[in-house]
Amino acid sequence: MQKKQTSKLSLQQKLRKYIIGCGLLWLMCFTGIAQAQNANEEFTYDEFLGIVKKYHPLVKQANLIVSASQAKLLKARGYFDPKISADFYKKRFDDKEYYNLFNGNLKVPTWYGVEFKAAFDRNQGEYLNPENYVPEDGLASIGVSVPIGQGLWINERMAEVKKGKLYRQLGDYERTLAVMDALFEASEAYLDWKQQYEKVMLYERFYHNALERQQWIKKAIELGELSPIDSVESGIILKTRKLERDQAELKLTKSRLHLSNYLWAADDIPLELSEKMVPEENLKDNMLDVLGINPMATEVNLENHPKLNALSTKIDMKEVDRKLKANKLLPKLRLNYNYIAAPNYFNNYNWDDYKIGASLSFPILLRKERAEVKIAEAELNNAQYGLQFQRQTLQNKVRSKYAELESYQSQMGMNMDLIADYKQMLDAEVRLFELGESSIFYINTRENKLVKAKVTQIELENTYFLIVADLYRALAKI
Repeated sequence: MQKKQTSKLSLQQKLRKYIIGCGLLWLMCFTGIAQAQNANEEFTYDEFLGIVKKYHPLVKQANLIVSASQAKLLKARGYFDPKISADFYKKRFDDKEYYNLFNGNLKVPTWYGVEFKAAFDRNQGEYLNPENYVPEDGLASIGVSVPIGQGLWINERMAEVKKGKLYRQLGDYERTLAVMDALFEASEAYLDWKQQYEKVMLYERFYHNALERQQWIKKAIELGELSPIDSVESGIILKTRKLERDQAELKLTKSRLHLSNYLWAADDIPLELSEKMVPEENLKDNMLDVLGINPMATEVNLENHPKLNALSTKIDMKEVDRKLKANKLLPKLRLNYNYIAAPNYFNNYNWDDYKIGASLSFPILLRKERAEVKIAEAELNNAQYGLQFQRQTLQNKVRSKYAELESYQSQMGMNMDLIADYKQMLDAEVRLFELGESSIFYINTRENKLVKAKVTQIELENTYFLIVADLYRALAKI
């Protein structure tokens, strides 16, 4: 009887040593991890976004949108460039000069379709067409061409310039949207890296705890104080923890390499994230400030939102097209007047020396023109409906993201309470085991629930961060 009591006392003492050892191990693990983090360099989310905004090729591609839109405006303005042209024709046959024709002119288009023209003709030869007869020194002319009806208030040149200016505005809005998409993709990579890193740290801690427990149980079995089946039970959990850790490390490596896709230096030099770099520890406290998001916002202000502005700009462009199509319902009537004189008499204005003309064309049924107007009006109405839908959709999306933020903050708080409860249950199970009223199986079961709750907390935080990043993209405020 005395021997059995002594054996039980010995087992309790060893259990106390095991509990103290586990506590010391946890302390050493946390201390070691803290020291490792201090030895490593923290790579904050704010620093990461700064690098992406400054050097990433996707952001530079977005800048090309603005350059392309400016080029379109330059091209449109080119329709109003003065144009110089010259024609020369000569025919000689059988020692006879049939004709020698030269015509040079300068055309200057203006905004309202009015076109100024200056020309010089010099024609010689034995067989000239009578209308080509000019003084020996040539014939100079200066005149104007004016559209009456179609092309006066709006024409292709005016429409292209107006659309070119709108293209420049559209380019700014589309650049902002492209940058926001690039920043969101980069944020996803950073947040995944942070999630995988925290899981590796978690599994590493529990793996060392399981390893220490397995070593103690083997010694207890050798002393005959525990059953050999306890070693199998603890071995299963040890292998499980090692498998979880190895899988998490592989995911961490992949996430680190994926994050490196968004790290570039000057001169388009790609970078690779060092294994010594660790994600920001206090991201939950800082992310909203970094992105300039107020979680307590009650109203959604979409004033000057780039996506809505882009759609409005496209509507303005379609309105220009509609006006141009409607203008084609008018008849084409163009009047031309040119004052002509020999170069040496050009300053002595003579009202009797001129060349005038007029041209008129008008489709009788206007079926083509009326159809084009209806098509343009339908496209305009379609774009306006699309803008209304997008405004409402965007507004609801932003509101839903704010609601998600509030919900996930509550979920994270509840899960933290579960973690505390599971930790308390695990500690209680260890005390019962010390008193001989529990087993390794129940301890492992309690610990599994604790691990699962901690993993859930990491995943909840990751989802919360993704919601913040998506809200930042939806608000589109760089």
